[in-house]
Amino acid sequence: MSKRIMPKGFTLMELLIVIAIIIVLAAAVFVALNPAKRFADSRNARRSSDVVAILSALKTQQVDNGGSYLASVTALTVDVPYQIGTAATGCDSGCTGVTQAACADLTGLQTAGYLGSVPTDPTAGTAAETLYSIQRNTSGTVTVAACTPESAAVITVSR
Repeated sequence: MSKRIMPKGFTLMELLIVIAIIIVLAAAVFVALNPAKRFADSRNARRSSDVVAILSALKTQQVDNGGSYLASVTALTVDVPYQIGTAATGCDSGCTGVTQAACADLTGLQTAGYLGSVPTDPTAGTAAETLYSIQRNTSGTVTVAACTPESAAVITVSR
């Protein structure tokens, strides 16, 4: 009786099938996680945190000064949005809805200790043009908003 020796290992076909299954599973996981959306959500969370920090610092400064806003905020035209920044002109670019060329300079909040630094947008903001806007209305309510939120989000806070 002859003994048949079975080869040990996998056939090429078995290996190809396993590799194909792994590729399909990896693609499904990648699509399910959607890293681009996760990054956009993360940047929007930072924008939301930044607008709350700006408005909280501004309101704390107002309370500490007997109801008076920072001079640069008091100087803003009522019901007109301004981009927050330090540029002398050009603040009407990059910020949707802002038509004023002058920036609203909030560095006074930083020098007075209400903010560590004036926040800037995580994608393209600079100290000169933060890509955050501020608007004061006749009743004294201040609105701070993010100019460039992603994924059709609206990030605005009023007090």
